[in-house]
Amino acid sequence: MALPTNLHELDADALRQLLIAQNRELIWRQSKIDQLTHELALHKRWRFGVKTERLSAEQAQLFEETVEADLAAMTEELEQLSGKPASAKGQAKRKPLPPELPRTEIHHEPDSTTCACGCQMKRIGEDVAEKLDYTPGMSPSCI
Repeated sequence: MALPTNLHELDADALRQLLIAQNRELIWRQSKIDQLTHELALHKRWRFGVKTERLSAEQAQLFEETVEADLAAMTEELEQLSGKPASAKGQAKRKPLPPELPRTEIHHEPDSTTCACGCQMKRIGEDVAEKLDYTPGMSPSCI
């Protein structure tokens, strides 16, 4: 609906009637937009929904045949991989230090095991590291 060019010349009743007419048109347009949006959603659901993606019997049979072949190939590949030693990954495995070497245990504990709320803290994990005390360039005969 087009606005008249002489709005400043209209009286209060004419302006009210114009405002009411525009409000009705705005409500009608919004309801039309809502209706079309709903219809579009229904159409998308009908066209792209789960029901339209079902496989026919022939396609399902072909799919099952290829799945069985793929599973057999993966099983064979897993058997080949499980037969190889762990060093094939390229990760070196360090041997533990001999038990006869002297050890020093250092425990890092917090000053207080009481939480700010008054509860007692619990130990949830522990990290252990072993380092060899070694001074480079010193041979046992020099000592």
